[in-house]
Amino acid sequence: MRDQVSRWSKSSGIVIAFVMLIIASAIIEPSSLGRGALAAFWPFVGVLMVVAVGQQLIIQQRGIDLSAPGFISLSAIVVSHMPNGNNSLLIPSIFLAFGIAIVAGFANGFMVTRVGIMPIVQTLGMNAVLYGINIAICHGTPTQTTTSLFNFMNDHVFGLQMPFVIAVVVIVVLEIVMKKSIVGRGFEAVGASERAGLAAGLRTNRYQYMAYVGSAMLYTLAGVMLAGIIEQPDVFQGDVYLLLSVAAVVLGGTALLGGAGSPVATAFGAAFLIQLQGFVLATGATAAVQDIVQAVALAIGISVYGLRSLGGLSKIFKRLKSTQFDTSSMGSKPVSTGPSP
Repeated sequence: MRDQVSRWSKSSGIVIAFVMLIIASAIIEPSSLGRGALAAFWPFVGVLMVVAVGQQLIIQQRGIDLSAPGFISLSAIVVSHMPNGNNSLLIPSIFLAFGIAIVAGFANGFMVTRVGIMPIVQTLGMNAVLYGINIAICHGTPTQTTTSLFNFMNDHVFGLQMPFVIAVVVIVVLEIVMKKSIVGRGFEAVGASERAGLAAGLRTNRYQYMAYVGSAMLYTLAGVMLAGIIEQPDVFQGDVYLLLSVAAVVLGGTALLGGAGSPVATAFGAAFLIQLQGFVLATGATAAVQDIVQAVALAIGISVYGLRSLGGLSKIFKRLKSTQFDTSSMGSKPVSTGPSP
């Protein structure tokens, strides 16, 4: 119960801020909450949620992923350019996009964990590689996506737009895995302190590989969703999501120093940013003002959450040490159930 209260106290700020923004939007700019505005903006909430939780995986492992735009843009181009309007080729193109993501994500993990390249440097280089593949595929010319993908992404479930529904399912699954499973607890512990993770018998490299491959697959999913939403994605479609994804993670309470994080809180951070963008747009502000507002929101999030101490590390390892690890599935050593230090 105490742990639940502690987790809520770290993520409640963004929930309160989101509610306050909705109230302010309803009072000052009601048009930003109108049916037309919601239809235009909220599919992109789902996309940003998926991208942001992918970014969160890397930040929890003490890195920042600059390759997110490349993954998003490449997957959007692959699923639109390869079928070239042929619905029967949509599924193979999606498998191809995810196959590329797995290989590139594994390469990121290998270069960071085995070779020792800094995450920000490795992911920046991977981003350039992905854009090179992207341009080689489409030669800079956008292609109309298939009608099947467009219709699917513009469908509704219980009145909710499909991209938002997909994002909610992803968020719920990740939240359960992160907070309720042995894998999730180990992931947070290794992110908080690699040395402590090694001392606890965890194979830290595995969790970092999981982070880079998992984030790559989430970015790819977001790119596929984006291709269906906008119908004709361009070569650099993912660029706008880099700053937004980092901002959403930070606003959701995940420390830039790594460790614990909540996908649900990150999702609220994404929703806050998109609604803030819609609110500012409804006031008639220019694109430059919108960028300034987003930058201010990121700065506030960093000052409030980003550099908070790692005082919760002992709580994470206390839970870990009370759990017997399955050596056959995790490849880790059994952890003693003695008292926490």
